[in-house]
Amino acid sequence: MDAVRLIVTSRRALAAGGDAPEVMAEVWQAQALAQAIGSRLAVAGPPELRGEALGLTELAGRGCGVLDRPDIDTDHLRAAQLTELGDARQALLCLGGLLGEVGIALVGLASAADDETTYWQCMEAIDAADESRDRVLQMLRRLADRDEALPA
Repeated sequence: MDAVRLIVTSRRALAAGGDAPEVMAEVWQAQALAQAIGSRLAVAGPPELRGEALGLTELAGRGCGVLDRPDIDTDHLRAAQLTELGDARQALLCLGGLLGEVGIALVGLASAADDETTYWQCMEAIDAADESRDRVLQMLRRLADRDEALPA
């Protein structure tokens, strides 16, 4: 499945909400998808994005690592369904939106957390989502700079 479709699916699932474990599972899914997209860009994306894409892969991996891995089988793991990137700019625009929504969902979870472990998991995941989004925005700037430099 292409990246944009998977991102849209993740955004819808995250917006649907649910209880804290369901939202945390969707946050984990979104971070895993960001990691997969970063990896794909690092290997086969535009050359000017490859370094930043590798950084996105690492940051999103950290975002997954600070959260408890949800019990999701491979058929339902969105990152495993990524077969094509499609238009890099469109994928990055959508991914940036998803990561922003992940941060908002995590703030809500942290605010309602009954225990310190959940609170700190959310804080670390917020940081990772924010840094991942910054990396996505940097890649979008690089694409814009490249387009401006191209002769008409």
